[in-house]
Amino acid sequence: MSQRPTFQNPWPDSEPKGWRDVLKFLAGRRKQARAPNPPRNSFPTAAPAVSRPRARSSEFSATWIGHSTVLLQIGGLNVITDPVFSQRAFPIQWMGPRRLMEPGLPITALPPIDVVLPSHNHYDHLDRHAVKQIAKRHPGAKWIVPLGLADYIRPWGAREIVELEWWQESSIDGLRVTATPARHFSGRGLRDRNRSLWCGFALEISGFRAYFAGDTAYHPEFGEIGRKCGPFDLAMIPIGAYDPRWFMHVVHLDPEEAVRAYQDLVAPHPDKTRPLMLGIHWGTFRLTDEPMGEPPVRAAARWREAGLDERLLWIARFGETRVIVEP
Repeated sequence: MSQRPTFQNPWPDSEPKGWRDVLKFLAGRRKQARAPNPPRNSFPTAAPAVSRPRARSSEFSATWIGHSTVLLQIGGLNVITDPVFSQRAFPIQWMGPRRLMEPGLPITALPPIDVVLPSHNHYDHLDRHAVKQIAKRHPGAKWIVPLGLADYIRPWGAREIVELEWWQESSIDGLRVTATPARHFSGRGLRDRNRSLWCGFALEISGFRAYFAGDTAYHPEFGEIGRKCGPFDLAMIPIGAYDPRWFMHVVHLDPEEAVRAYQDLVAPHPDKTRPLMLGIHWGTFRLTDEPMGEPPVRAAARWREAGLDERLLWIARFGETRVIVEP
């Protein structure tokens, strides 16, 4: 892999914790009792309603596969975000965070994939086996990735790859994709920390607009994302993996911050119809200390407190498909 300069977040208090704090975090886990994991496959599921091979160009639907993996059938294209299908979010498959919910749609059941959008290189967002399978089964897929990520996925079989920095955009088959700022970090080992960029994505095609936040903590650019790339029909925002806050606040939103991010996104367009928010990044892998079922409960509570339309918060069942814009 070619050596690149390291990337960093431009905002104060955004440096991820170092190894000393990681050890402190792990020691705290041993001292304090955590809520037990729920039984495997105990969260609600739904049968996906996927159009095959593609939906019509006048249709826009989304299927939550799990964690940050979402299948978008938008403007006649099939787009997938952060495709992760392995049993563990770890370099090896016999240890590390184990999947508590099976993918809502198996990788073998995906429709023909046109565009793949990996947000960064962490194991719960970039799955080597899934990349290899998609590259083999869907050789025509285009991969739009943050700067530096091509060096990871090209050896795994990905062919047509476009790298973007924040605010850069690319157009593929009528789909305009803009890489948007995110407050996070990258690394898959001890020697590649922050050697590739991290981002979210804003999509526009056939009059439809969607926002995928990727993996992020709260930052001041959500409003600018809404101004430049909105108004959106769908916003996919992470709501889980946030405790303890002293350790996680620089890399992950908590549910209340996720609602605040949504409010920032919609603020530049007060006269427009507000988008549906899909809460992602919860219920699949036990990455942090909060109870696995807590994120949607807290997100819904804050949503109500903020006086937002409860019909616009989508806490999806695994595999659930929703029509975002009626044809």
